[in-house]
Amino acid sequence: MDQLGSRAPKKRSRALAVPVGLALTASLAFLPVVSASAAPLGTTADAAPASKADTSGPKLSYVANLNAYATMKAAKKAVERAGGTVVTAYEQIGVVVAHSQNPDFAEQLRAQRGLFVSVGATRTAPMTAARTTDEGATQQLSAADAAKAAAVAQEGQEPLEPNQWDLRTIKADKAHKINDGSRNVTVGIIDTGVDDTHPDLAPNFSKSQSANCVGGVADTTEGAWRPYADGSDHGTHVAGTIGAARNGIGVSGVAPGVKIAAIKVSEPGTSLFYTESVVCGFMFAAEKGIEVTNNSYYVDPWLFNCKTDDDQKALVEAIGRATKYAERKGTLHIASAGNSDQDLAADSLVDDTSPDDATPVPRTIDPKVCLDLPTQLPGVVTVSATGDKGLRSYYSSYGLGVVDVAAPGGDKWQVPDTPDANGRVLSTVPGGGYGYKQGTSMAAPHVAGVAALLKSAHPSATPSQLQAMLKAQSTKAACPTQIYDAAGTLIDATTCASKWGQTGYYGYGVIDALKAVK
Repeated sequence: MDQLGSRAPKKRSRALAVPVGLALTASLAFLPVVSASAAPLGTTADAAPASKADTSGPKLSYVANLNAYATMKAAKKAVERAGGTVVTAYEQIGVVVAHSQNPDFAEQLRAQRGLFVSVGATRTAPMTAARTTDEGATQQLSAADAAKAAAVAQEGQEPLEPNQWDLRTIKADKAHKINDGSRNVTVGIIDTGVDDTHPDLAPNFSKSQSANCVGGVADTTEGAWRPYADGSDHGTHVAGTIGAARNGIGVSGVAPGVKIAAIKVSEPGTSLFYTESVVCGFMFAAEKGIEVTNNSYYVDPWLFNCKTDDDQKALVEAIGRATKYAERKGTLHIASAGNSDQDLAADSLVDDTSPDDATPVPRTIDPKVCLDLPTQLPGVVTVSATGDKGLRSYYSSYGLGVVDVAAPGGDKWQVPDTPDANGRVLSTVPGGGYGYKQGTSMAAPHVAGVAALLKSAHPSATPSQLQAMLKAQSTKAACPTQIYDAAGTLIDATTCASKWGQTGYYGYGVIDALKAVK
């Protein structure tokens, strides 16, 4: 991720940009069968809170997960009696999003076990920080570097493609000579918004499959999916890596022939990704027939959500239901592993960044019980980052049995032989420009692009089949003897474990676009 939904401390994304910008599992097989008929996506109810409910607390957002026998009508009435207002209700998965100022709101609903299996607040306090999975700030492409690239571009290349070492690493340049991808396939970018007016993105942008899901209700009005005026360039950068058009302008995406859609889920001013918005994003993608989603972030305010905590357990449940529903509708989810340089398969980890919307309280967690969302949910493809030399990027999180595949995310210490000699990933930024970022946020969209190529070649493939093909077609990579640390020093790669044909650094291997189209 680049630092926008970042795994790195104090970073939202899974990307690491230059200066470096934004990059930002227990099985949840249970899904409720509700007796009421399915409501349209984003259905709202404007019931007033109960007059006797305590309203002395801060206004917070909650998710309430129904049990298998509860009706949505009864659940809504319970929310209102407890002093809550229903924001939206997803009957398809038995999840209600509500607002309340009752300090005991969650406890009062949890006590009604005939209706709810879990209820939790999606935030802890007013938002103050930003998190993604890119690493560092975005480095803008200079006019001089653009000219250098254009001067050596060969016939058939985009003007800036000589600087795209990442495409050549996964053989995307060779894949494009066979198949650019199908217009029948759409990748949904669940992120900070996408500038669809960018000349490299406009030809492939699908407005009918785009929305602003911030707050939990999909807004499909014109331009609602674009980044905030003071917002992040993270989503636009991710979009270019996936689907920038081959049109003689700028860069090329991994799958330049598929469609891309923007589903904005980040809060204004902070770029925080809250549960109600992310659930809306997955549900919107499912209902709009989106085949692949890219998720270069983690869900705030907890870097890890512990199922032993009543609030965090509810967040895991709600998002897990949404991803599973979308998967059943035919959507494959790709997510970045994070930029914290942590072993997600370790027995314990220190989380000193949560909650990130208030004062963090350091804690030691078990990553098998406390999950990084959506990265560690079942069915989600987890991606680590590599640099030009094929080594795990110094910031990338990893984990044997957790990471599924690896992809180029950039590493400023692994310098490529390109006109710009820049080890970060070059892609689109708002306003028609181009910039460099690094992070697992930049790695995930490479995998999303290859997944789109696979879906183009195998239109009837299910999400599980696409995931199996991604793994089987990846180029195997053994544990290296050395990697770079954050200071650019080569150190022994003692943290890389291997077993069953996988490694903790690279999973089943580095993805391969050429195999996807053959």
